[in-house]
Amino acid sequence: MRRVTAAAMIGATALLAAACSSSSSTSASSGTTAAASTSSGASAPVTVRLGFLTNITHASALVGLKEGFFTKALGSAGTLKPTDFSTGTEETTALLAGQLDAAYVGPNPAINAWQKSSGSAIKIISGAATGGASVVVSKGITSAAQLKGKTLATPSLGNTQDVALRYWLKQNGVTTTTTGGGDAFIKPTTPNSAAVLEFKSGQVAGGSEPAPYDIEMVADGGKVLLSEPGVTTILVVTQSFLSAHPAIVADLVKAQIQANDFIKSNTTTAEADANAELATYTQKPLKASLVAAAFKEITFTDDPDASSLTTDASQAVSLGLLKPVNLSGIFDLGPLNTALAAAGESQVSS
Repeated sequence: MRRVTAAAMIGATALLAAACSSSSSTSASSGTTAAASTSSGASAPVTVRLGFLTNITHASALVGLKEGFFTKALGSAGTLKPTDFSTGTEETTALLAGQLDAAYVGPNPAINAWQKSSGSAIKIISGAATGGASVVVSKGITSAAQLKGKTLATPSLGNTQDVALRYWLKQNGVTTTTTGGGDAFIKPTTPNSAAVLEFKSGQVAGGSEPAPYDIEMVADGGKVLLSEPGVTTILVVTQSFLSAHPAIVADLVKAQIQANDFIKSNTTTAEADANAELATYTQKPLKASLVAAAFKEITFTDDPDASSLTTDASQAVSLGLLKPVNLSGIFDLGPLNTALAAAGESQVSS
């Protein structure tokens, strides 16, 4: 089964309420996206409010921050203000509220932001990662049918892992509802580490989680019932920011490419970087072996796999989590392809 990675909820109000299940450790509510004029007439650096998740699937962002790729690419033109979140649903809320300029998110949150804003809120400007998420269950469970009557954790209603799990269950004749009913009971649980603890204590029979949390659940006695190989992480930017600061957006894309190139050529260092950066937000580093295992699950790629987005959306629609949506225009891969060409790398299609 391919990975569904964007998210939507039945209504805007319901989605935004579900999105706020946990708070980020850094406030995203401050910062300006306009260059301020100084007394000499020169422009002050643009503040770039960048969101990301505290997952290894967002290692492109973590490595980019730790190695200083974003700061170097922006130079004197921009000042980066990074903010961590627990779920892409939370990031969608922040994007729609004008609290972020750019964000690393899953496909489903990007589709949700697009639909809720009638195509005016965001553009997808790059890929970041595929794979790196799994449905992990107790060892005695070997099929979807055995999950009837069981409770399973996901990061949030309508997020990438939530849609992936619900769609797979539906394909196997197991019903779910957005309110936790049906044959199998889906329980949005944040932060992701809480799902790991609930699995370990037996409160849930498993969950659909991104790396490293799926790997932690396996270490706590679980088994992988389903690997989710599709797009996990993409980079989006608000259309207002793209219109006002196209050069800054080009710098962000350049840094994204540099981060992924670094991960591929310096994997061991990149693993340490991601772990160290993650610890600055979670206050606790992961075991090095856990990070290494997470990296092995993930393919870091700048290609957002544009053709997959329609499938992501249709699966969410089939679950009643998204209304039919026209995704024409959601991609702007011009800056990405320009940067890829300059780096001597293959271009991608929208």
